[in-house]
Amino acid sequence: MMQTAVSGMQSEQIRLTEAAGNIARAGTASETDAEISLANELLALKQAEIGFKANALVFETGADLWDVLMSITRDDSD
Repeated sequence: MMQTAVSGMQSEQIRLTEAAGNIARAGTASETDAEISLANELLALKQAEIGFKANALVFETGADLWDVLMSITRDDSD
């Protein structure tokens, strides 16, 4: 579960980097405003933020479950 969450966070980081790069290049000589919609890129940034937060919560929940399992294991060995 935790590896899946990390993979999801890495994916969102890539999406965030791409959207930020597109926003930075908007309006330059290499890109026209018609090719890059700032509204769509801002939406992509927000989606990446939400996705990253969701995966971070999954990771945190996995860590909490691991702690519970480890405490149960320690209690059984006494």
